[in-house]
Amino acid sequence: MSNVWKFALVLTILLVGNGAAYAERIKDMASVQGVRTNQLAGFGLVVGLDGSGDQTTQTPFTVQSIINMLGQMGVNLPPSSLQLKNVAAVMVTATLPAFAKPGQNIDVTVSSIGNAKSLRGGTLIMAPLKGADGQVYAISQGNVLVGGVGASAGGSSAQVNHLSVGRIPAGATVERAVNTPLGQGDYINLELNAGDFTTANRVVQAINNRFGAGTASASDARQIRVAAPRDNNQRVAFLSQIENLPVTAGNGAAKVILNARTGSVVMNQNVEVDNCAVAHGNLAVTITSETQVSQPNPLSQGATVATQTAQIDITAQKGELVTLPVSPSLSEVVKALNAVGASPQDLLAILQAMKAAGALRAELEII
Repeated sequence: MSNVWKFALVLTILLVGNGAAYAERIKDMASVQGVRTNQLAGFGLVVGLDGSGDQTTQTPFTVQSIINMLGQMGVNLPPSSLQLKNVAAVMVTATLPAFAKPGQNIDVTVSSIGNAKSLRGGTLIMAPLKGADGQVYAISQGNVLVGGVGASAGGSSAQVNHLSVGRIPAGATVERAVNTPLGQGDYINLELNAGDFTTANRVVQAINNRFGAGTASASDARQIRVAAPRDNNQRVAFLSQIENLPVTAGNGAAKVILNARTGSVVMNQNVEVDNCAVAHGNLAVTITSETQVSQPNPLSQGATVATQTAQIDITAQKGELVTLPVSPSLSEVVKALNAVGASPQDLLAILQAMKAAGALRAELEII
């Protein structure tokens, strides 16, 4: 596949350049202020591994954790007597959703923090999960589900997928609820996922058209203040109607995203190109090395010597000057940039140069 078609493939994994705008639900572009998730984390031990656990000589925290756990159960052992192979120290993480109540179950992810070879077949022993405030919000325990498999013997090994991270569906029980207020007083606040004045204005118009003038007002490009019933049951029904209202989002700013690590280039439909000329050529440096052996004559008392002979070739490919016409649409921009014939990696530098020359009407963002 040529570089031109490779680049065309990268650019076409995007939004359709000139596709018609479509309406989204408010729930897909905004959230209610205060309704949010919370991150939980905790330390735990996975037991029951088939000899694939932490090496205790290199992970002393695993031994210490086992001693502390057994001590709480009335079993006292000196550290020197523990030779563990079936235990692994892990970090347990979970996301506590909004409105979660005590007794409900949430999924957890178990990740090895030692040198365990695999968590497959292990069982997580009761591990408390804490929030940012240090309070325990859930307790996790259960059998670890690992999506990979591996085997080794005789110095050879084979592995499919990742073995040091697993998941426990419904593996934690919520013990403490987080207060999630639905607004304050007579108002609730909607927060757009992306700040945009046009979108905020359209959301306000959609709500006012449905519930009457003055129901909603925009505080800024991201926050919208909405008058809501005080009764919780009526407020929930009111929010249900709001979040299903269709709204057409405003066109965002013209932007080109460059990933310097992978050479990916992504741009939205608002990108435009002015008249400019681009010359592109590749410079290749090739170094070849050849080993030569110098063998002394018999009875000369000399030594055999190996020497390296290097040859360096520099090849500069001819770069033709290509004129890029004014391109008011994404499809025309793709055609114009494909005419340069550059690889995605080379295009990173070309786009930056076009931006510096004022020919690229878009914001460049490098990730």
